[in-house]
Amino acid sequence: MTSDALSHLDEHGHARMVDVSEKDVTQREATARGRVVMQPTTLALIVEGRAPKGDVLATARIAGIMAAKRTHELIPLCHPLPISGVEVHLVSGADGASVEIEATVRVTSQTGVEMEALTAVSVAALTVYDMCKAVERGMSIEDVRLAAKSGGRSGDYRAP
Repeated sequence: MTSDALSHLDEHGHARMVDVSEKDVTQREATARGRVVMQPTTLALIVEGRAPKGDVLATARIAGIMAAKRTHELIPLCHPLPISGVEVHLVSGADGASVEIEATVRVTSQTGVEMEALTAVSVAALTVYDMCKAVERGMSIEDVRLAAKSGGRSGDYRAP
């Protein structure tokens, strides 16, 4: 397979799960970030604990952790992984009108956890939206991205 070939397609163009059995088991970590942008009044409800559906940040944190653990059930061709750690942090943004989300996932395995970190951020953001949509439907989920990864054959990556 050439370096520009898509690893999830076989020689006939059919989808396949990548065989990682020959890869080394190494410690791997990935961090993803994203945010939910909203009106300052909506953020105030969240921070003050007055959102109608309850503790938004705690619920979104749990949802993100659960999502990381179930990524292989959501994303086709993802490997089920023995995740050793997931941290999801949600804080009010410095702009006074957003919730900033960061998820870090760790594993000792033959493949990385980038998708698990991205899924954790995405589901945490969706949970914030779901818990606040009765107050504001115009919120937006933005800038979900891989911030960093380490371990594995491709080495380390840090977003600019």
